[in-house]
Amino acid sequence: MAEENNGRKRRITLRLTAEEYAELEDKWKNSTVRKLSDLVRRLIFRRKFTVYTRNKSMDELLEELGLLRRELNAIGVNFNQAVHRLNMLDHAPQMQAWVIRFEQDKERYFAAVSAIELKLVSLNEIWLQ
Repeated sequence: MAEENNGRKRRITLRLTAEEYAELEDKWKNSTVRKLSDLVRRLIFRRKFTVYTRNKSMDELLEELGLLRRELNAIGVNFNQAVHRLNMLDHAPQMQAWVIRFEQDKERYFAAVSAIELKLVSLNEIWLQ
């Protein structure tokens, strides 16, 4: 696709160190600007552009919340299987084994919910700063 002729006829050659170029490239990749030359023009003429930054602590928090969500999902599947088995049981010894397993799953569930609550409190503190 041919570039549109916008009157830019002059060239400026600029030499950068590897570190300087890496910093410039990092700004470019994290911005909404499509071309590196456009980013350089915006920097030179102090025009506005959007740069996305990532908060590493938020990334870690989101990853941990994802793990907790998967664990809660697995516990929910276990509950559904247990209830299905409960509906099929006729014998008291089988019922007692189910009750023991239910108590174990319930403890895991409440521990996971407590962990989520702690993470949400820490997320709230980060956002309020």
